[in-house]
Amino acid sequence: MKQQRCSGLLQHITSLPSPYGIGDLGPAAYQFADFLAYTRQQIWQVLPLVPVGYGYSPYAGLSTFAGNAMLISPALLEQQGLLWKEDLIDGPTFPTDHVDFEPALRYKEVLLTRAFKRFEEGQSHVDPADFDAFCTQHAAWLDDYALFRVLKHTYGDGVWTGWPEALRTRDAEALADAHTEHARAVRMRKFWQYLFERQWQRLKTYCNERGIQIFGDLPIYVAHDSADVWANQHLFSLDDQGTPTVVSGVPPDYFSETGQRWGNPLYRYDEMAETGFQWWTDRFARILEQVDLVRLDHFRGFAAYWEVPAEEETAINGRWVDGPGAALFSAIQDRLGTLPVIAENLGVITDDVTALMEQFAFPGMAILQFGFDGDPTNEFLPHNYVRNLVAYTGTHDNDTVMGWWQGAHHSTQDAATIQKSRDYASTYLNFAGHEAPHWAFIRALFASVADYAVVPMQDLLGLGSDARMNTPGEAAGNWGWRYRPGHLTHGLADRLKQMTEVYGRAAEPGGKEA
Repeated sequence: MKQQRCSGLLQHITSLPSPYGIGDLGPAAYQFADFLAYTRQQIWQVLPLVPVGYGYSPYAGLSTFAGNAMLISPALLEQQGLLWKEDLIDGPTFPTDHVDFEPALRYKEVLLTRAFKRFEEGQSHVDPADFDAFCTQHAAWLDDYALFRVLKHTYGDGVWTGWPEALRTRDAEALADAHTEHARAVRMRKFWQYLFERQWQRLKTYCNERGIQIFGDLPIYVAHDSADVWANQHLFSLDDQGTPTVVSGVPPDYFSETGQRWGNPLYRYDEMAETGFQWWTDRFARILEQVDLVRLDHFRGFAAYWEVPAEEETAINGRWVDGPGAALFSAIQDRLGTLPVIAENLGVITDDVTALMEQFAFPGMAILQFGFDGDPTNEFLPHNYVRNLVAYTGTHDNDTVMGWWQGAHHSTQDAATIQKSRDYASTYLNFAGHEAPHWAFIRALFASVADYAVVPMQDLLGLGSDARMNTPGEAAGNWGWRYRPGHLTHGLADRLKQMTEVYGRAAEPGGKEA
């Protein structure tokens, strides 16, 4: 994938400021886009936009095709007449530096329910024909998703395998009866998806017109408790009750003696191949409607994946199984053309993974935080970068640069090793106290030959471990960080703009590449 030198920021939508408890697609999103445009960035990277499930993780979505309705902006709904000013003035007071998920989601659902009622009563500026057209266009996934969400609520938010057998096994008559019985609730869920889509596409257009590409994220696996698995059970390794027989994970390594048992159901690639991988091509077609670039998570799993028997409590007793490899990406490209994919190739990468990336010219990733082990041949050091690469100071799964520098929280390394890494970083980056560590990291990244340089917002702001987005292996306390409106200062913008221009990563005014 050919790309001019560029740079950008990793900033998920939930982390934007908003008076409604969680970042959304309203005014703050446009202000952030303006910040990117002023500083001449060309990339806005976001995490998956899907409706979240367990732990509020965007990597445990309830659907890979749907959007997260909690990101809908109430301020924009007011402009459409779907909400009134009095609906918004007496809302709860929410924290400004993090998302308090439960109360925020309850409040947003009240507002969205009210917006649907106004639409049904004809009190808004929304064109019913446009909504109907959206439902028709996306029926292949929307019908199942809307019914799934309604049934999940009806049966106490439990996993779909606990539903009545006729619904669990998708008996045609039972599904038809459910659609009839819950017609209004299903229609409301579809309407929320319509609102999300229209708000998201409006924001994406605004960014694209300013030379900013949206960089999305596609996890390799989907959650078991999702509309995707419920609606396509034959494509996953499940028993007659819908329970996974084998699940995803990674084997034991330096960081974990028992490996990682992720627990996602594994694909039946034999079944998928018989349809020309239609489910996967539909999935790619959908995300490419929403974003311009796609980070494909755990890319090595397409060459070979670690299969763990579902009854195992750890990932120790798994085995490597060949993935679909080039056949999958060839099928997708036959339908969609050249894929704007970035491969997440972190960890132990074998020759077959590298060959697959090279065959399709997919750039890989490099994390600067991983470079300071004292070995000058370390592939994560900037002098070892190649052009076809996306380089990061860190990702959503890492500590912030300042958190790493100040204490290396959650590290499995001993104190001496940590100090050695910091000393090497100080020498390599040559800042010796005259430049803040996070700016030294950003400078090294921008000066490198990597075509893409992406900085998490927390690292641009120089925040510590409290601003970390996610700590892998910890089930609670993740995904909630938000920046405050006052963080986007003129001084910050001017410094980022200057560094972007100095190292040849700037977009020209008006949205053209330099």
